[in-house]
Amino acid sequence: MAAADDIALIIAQEQRLAFTQFDEATAFAIGTAIRDRALAENLSLVVDVRLWNRPLFYAAMPGTDGDNQHWVRRKANTVQRLLKSSYRVVLEQAREDRQFAPSRAMDTADYALAGGGFPIRMAGLGPIGCVTVSGLKERADHQVAVDGVMAALGLSDPDLILLPQ
Repeated sequence: MAAADDIALIIAQEQRLAFTQFDEATAFAIGTAIRDRALAENLSLVVDVRLWNRPLFYAAMPGTDGDNQHWVRRKANTVQRLLKSSYRVVLEQAREDRQFAPSRAMDTADYALAGGGFPIRMAGLGPIGCVTVSGLKERADHQVAVDGVMAALGLSDPDLILLPQ
């Protein structure tokens, strides 16, 4: 699948996966769905679910390390700043150096050009937080986050799945 097709699919994910209500229980449902999947599939990942003003869920699976928490923070910062999935940003930027353009003033100490951060959207409002996964390849990090959101929304839509490359 070409980058343009992936970007279009991610935009569809972002638009269709919106909550009409979101609270701590919803964040817990997303986080535990991802954690349960990690346990079942033996995935080494960290999952973080947060609103812009505070964290709501965090879990680190065996095989992760202290770097994952920094990747989560930087990916979440990217989602908050640009209000879109961090993997979409990667595809749109198409930069091999994995640096943001200097004109963006997005220092890599605070922002990551890496997939795995997905916005939590409220219908009629827009992004209010994000789900971030770190530990897998970035495309997989992205889809695991999306799958957690879909589970919390009670959706199962094969048209919203970004297939492995």
